[in-house]
Amino acid sequence: MLSQPLIFLLLLLGIGLIAKNQSLIIAVFILIILKASGLDSKAFSFLQSKGINWGVTIITIAVLAPIASGEIGFRDLSGAFKSPYAWIALVSGIAVALLAKGGIVLLAEDPHITTALVLGTILAVSLFKGIAVGPLIGAGIAYMAMKVFELFK
Repeated sequence: MLSQPLIFLLLLLGIGLIAKNQSLIIAVFILIILKASGLDSKAFSFLQSKGINWGVTIITIAVLAPIASGEIGFRDLSGAFKSPYAWIALVSGIAVALLAKGGIVLLAEDPHITTALVLGTILAVSLFKGIAVGPLIGAGIAYMAMKVFELFK
């Protein structure tokens, strides 16, 4: 029998297929397999608790790979700071990391916000060809906006 979570996952799979979003298709397919195999009760809580850290680690490895391969070296690093765009990128990197930190706080304090963040991420990934790093950054932006809102409340 089809349960509500399975129907939801199948709907997301359909959205992924229509949008031709490989990441969403693979993610949903893996979750459906875990659910169908009966491994969902332990696997889902484990993935929820460790998944973001794994994702951040994989993204960090991908970003650092050009350094490890020698494509980017100290000469490139020193040359980059001569460009105003590099300084903008540096400040942006700092801002995003601080926003993500606030996002973790928000998700820990107010988990029901996760539903809206996940829906926003799914919409962005499937409809606008976005990349699914949104929930953490989105939570950080939401956290910052909520703090600003509280100032004027």
